[in-house]
Amino acid sequence: MAVADAAVREHDAGHRPGGISSSLLGMVLFIASEVMFFGGLFGAYFTIRSAATQWPPPETPHLETWYAAILTATLVTSSVTMQFGVWAIRKNDQRRLVLWLVVTLVLGVAFLAGQANEYRQLIDEGMTLSSGVFGSTFFTLTGFHGAHVAGGAAFILIVLLRARSGQFTARHHDTVEMASYYWHFVDVVWIGLFSTIYLLR
Repeated sequence: MAVADAAVREHDAGHRPGGISSSLLGMVLFIASEVMFFGGLFGAYFTIRSAATQWPPPETPHLETWYAAILTATLVTSSVTMQFGVWAIRKNDQRRLVLWLVVTLVLGVAFLAGQANEYRQLIDEGMTLSSGVFGSTFFTLTGFHGAHVAGGAAFILIVLLRARSGQFTARHHDTVEMASYYWHFVDVVWIGLFSTIYLLR
């Protein structure tokens, strides 16, 4: 009986307000490693840019800043709706959790579709991964980010399917929090990419 009571106390300790579970800590450490990864990509971009006599190089297709701004607004909005989902499950509102996860997923897919459309237009204008240094850096940076968004969308889909089965409660929803951490991360990275590639040219 004493062993059972100790196990309950240990389980409850992992859910104390203000604390962080091992799974959430693992996600934080994973995101930290991803920050270093993207930091290296940003560093390479600025190194190449500083060495170029003209940036972007001549005859580079024009990037539509207004279009990228729409994509940015879409992704930022999805981050907000993801947080609404977290707040909903913290109040044990499973119905609203499902609703906000669906909205977040739709916005994430819309962002990816918009990025794919931009790629198509740029490729039609002659800019590819191998067309020059600007094309290489652009597609590498945005492509890796797009892959992370796709991974995050898959994660949210899994969370959504579990949420529809009623697997999360106000007390047990670490997986929802993990998905929100990751989604906010890809949102912040995109804001950095948008500012670097589209606004600081």
